[in-house]
Amino acid sequence: MIYLYGAGGHAKVIADILEIRGIIPGGIFDDDLLKKIWDYPSFAFPGPFNFAEDELIISIGNNYTRKKIAGEKNVKYQIAIHPLAIVSVHSSIGEGSVVMGGALINSDTFIGRHCIVNSNASIDHDCFIGDFAHISPNATLCGDITIGECTLVGTGAIVIPGKKIGANTIIGAGAVVISDIPDNVIVVGNPARIITQRQ
Repeated sequence: MIYLYGAGGHAKVIADILEIRGIIPGGIFDDDLLKKIWDYPSFAFPGPFNFAEDELIISIGNNYTRKKIAGEKNVKYQIAIHPLAIVSVHSSIGEGSVVMGGALINSDTFIGRHCIVNSNASIDHDCFIGDFAHISPNATLCGDITIGECTLVGTGAIVIPGKKIGANTIIGAGAVVISDIPDNVIVVGNPARIITQRQ
């Protein structure tokens, strides 16, 4: 049985992917038991979770929250890939990651653990996406790009080939990245420029 952890909007998308795949989640874990998604039962973790047999997907959009929960829960994780996503058989997707409808992941690309590749995101060949990263809707990563852990590439952003983007960084919506970007910064604009540091 697959369970989801987190009962927000992101969980709805993942539950929908699983349903399309013919998989009905056993329920949803959330600290707020008043939060409901459709007719799925809500539980406080671990509830009915069978650690020997069941699997979990952390269905929370915030990168740091996914990382925190993954560090706390010693469980098996499943992936969810929308049937309308195109994923090369020569790519690799880490445990707990989700790939939304219309996404494209090309050959020899590595997607880390607990990542989000969102709707219509395009990731070309030979890219490396670090754990807990989020590639937002309609973002475009050209070939041979490295994305650091917990980094967010915003909606509609474009990264030209061969660039390295550090960890804990935010690439703003619509930004065009034409140079390497360090850890712990926020960048916006065309061309993308650093506007602030992050803790």
